Amino acid sequence: MSGKRVIQAIAAASLLLGFGWHGAAAQTGTEQAFTLELNAATEANVGSCRLTYVAENDSDIPLERTEYEVAIFDDKGVVSRILVLKFGALVEGKTKILQFDLSGTSCDSISRIVVNDSAACLTRDGGESDFCMSGIKPSSRTPIDFGI
Repeated sequence: MSGKRVIQAIAAASLLLGFGWHGAAAQTGTEQAFTLELNAATEANVGSCRLTYVAENDSDIPLERTEYEVAIFDDKGVVSRILVLKFGALVEGKTKILQFDLSGTSCDSISRIVVNDSAACLTRDGGESDFCMSGIKPSSRTPIDFGI
């Protein structure tokens, strides 16, 4: 093979590899996200706060079991509780509404909730995934700050 043909072969291979790489980037350009919104915080009973979450799996990853470890901060900014919220199965493309009651904690006494870690993130095939933390997009419609 002549020097000119070697250079042409290398150039052609580079172009093919380049197009393959850009094609893969274009395919993954759609954002895979798991939105978790603290939608409401209301007094359920005297001294108990009911937290309503809207969870939306905006991905193509079917989640069979989803659990989050969260830290609850009091009105002085001190962690008062660490607990695990179990969201269960979250089908891809589906919105799910969940409520959790925090007995012995009034809503006014909560200043912040932090998603500390994913306690469980299992896909439909039983495999563990890091998507529950890497894809999470937390937000709040309440006076309580909610994030990671």
